[in-house]
Amino acid sequence: MTEQPEAQDTAAAHYDVSRYPRPSVTVDLVIFTIGEGQLRALLVQRGQWPFAGMWALPGGFVHLDEAIHAAARRELGEETGLAGGDIYLEQLYTFGEPDRDPRTRVITVAYFALLPADVSRRLQPGSDAAAVRWFSVYDLPELAFDHQRIIAVALSRLRSKLDWTPIAFRLLPEQFTMTQLRNLYSIILDRALDKQNFSKRMLHSRTPVIEAVPNAHLTGAHRPAQLYRFVQEGRYEWGATGGDGP
Repeated sequence: MTEQPEAQDTAAAHYDVSRYPRPSVTVDLVIFTIGEGQLRALLVQRGQWPFAGMWALPGGFVHLDEAIHAAARRELGEETGLAGGDIYLEQLYTFGEPDRDPRTRVITVAYFALLPADVSRRLQPGSDAAAVRWFSVYDLPELAFDHQRIIAVALSRLRSKLDWTPIAFRLLPEQFTMTQLRNLYSIILDRALDKQNFSKRMLHSRTPVIEAVPNAHLTGAHRPAQLYRFVQEGRYEWGATGGDGP
């Protein structure tokens, strides 16, 4: 039987919110970009306790009247100086070990964002940290909290999504060469990829995700290179990172 509105109002009026512990909630951001031939993550140097002087992921506490995703977008804008609406942002995982933060019980919802190189160069970091720097994900300093683990999970997610989504294109300019695309995959996967096999898979899969831009080439010291563009958000029909991939 459904409880009557009057009974519900009475129960709400007498509900004691202090009966249960209320942990704090934060968002942490793994912001990836490509730079100097490396996959890099943005880190901030903490200016206060806890872990003063150590490097950490950018992030912050969620406001009481704020949705989790809105908090992540807000922190992304505050930490980068960039409008977050056109930046790829995906919820990663919730980390809630009881002792992960020495201040109090803090549960964090981690996100990862992808910034193309030209966008990352326009970065205007916030001023609430002692310093802000890009670090190679393969050469990280000792990090505060459990942020080393969060980055490892984000890297694993990014690699796995190469198999079945066009997520890598979020790190490229609108038009790119096949060499640029192959180099991007190689950087993310941290291994060399066969040139011919990679091109074949990209261009001749059952549902192609790139197409040649008509009459568009990148000119330089060598023979002009054909430019390509991303064509759809569909699922890949082949495994880019599997045993039969490039």
